[in-house]
This record gives sequence, C-alpha cells and structure tokens, in this order.
Amino acid sequence: MKPVAFAAMILLSLAGSAQAQSTDPSGTYLSESRETRVRVAKCGSAYCGTIVAVEGETKDVNNPDPNLKGRNLVGVQMISNLQPSGEGFTGQLYNYKDGKTYTGKMSFQGGKAMQLSGCILGGLVCRSQTWTKVN
Repeated sequence: MKPVAFAAMILLSLAGSAQAQSTDPSGTYLSESRETRVRVAKCGSAYCGTIVAVEGETKDVNNPDPNLKGRNLVGVQMISNLQPSGEGFTGQLYNYKDGKTYTGKMSFQGGKAMQLSGCILGGLVCRSQTWTKVN
C-alpha cells in the first residue's frame, strides 16, 4: 500500500509542476489596439509587464505626477505585482492613456492570448481587452 501512495504523491507533484509551468504568463504581448507591446516576466515573487514598444504618443503625458509626464513610455512598468489567483492572476494595471492605475485580472485563452481586465469600485466595474502573445 505504501508504494502505491508514494507513486500517487509523485504523480500529483509532477502534475502540479506541469500546471504551474503552463500558467506562466511570461512572454511579449501585443495590445488589442496593436499600439503597445508589453513583456511580462518574473519580478521577484510576482510578475510584471514592461512596455517594450509603443506607437503614437511616446511620452507618459497623462501621468498625474507632473515629474513623470515627460518620461518615455518604453520601459514603464504597465503591469505590476501580478500574482496567481484562482484561474488566473491579479495585480495592478497602469493605463498610460488616462494616467490611472487599476486593480487588474489576467487569464489565458489557449496559450496564444491573454485576457486583461482593469476594474474600479472593488471590481464592480471592469473593462477587458484581449492581447495576443507574439513570442
């Protein structure tokens, strides 16, 4: 009986590590508007997403901090503190188009796309976009 229990534990741990790898959000994504590319990578114990390319306005002109309005958008951390939660991830999403940071959720659609939702009022009002994985 003990060898069977041990084998079951090994199989469960292997399945758990395979599941963790399949939910790794790392990669570069193209926004729904096709204006922004964001690279998602591990940042300490969480994940973050940094803008690697942007079309149109290249400065953070809508940032509420006057000292940041002139910074380049490339290199800005747009997604921060992304942590596994339920079926996806939760974290903070910075929208440079309006200069606001939202509580966000992220989930995957077939490994080729990511669904991002930015929410206000404790998650009562959310806006979603689907981003395409480009690598």
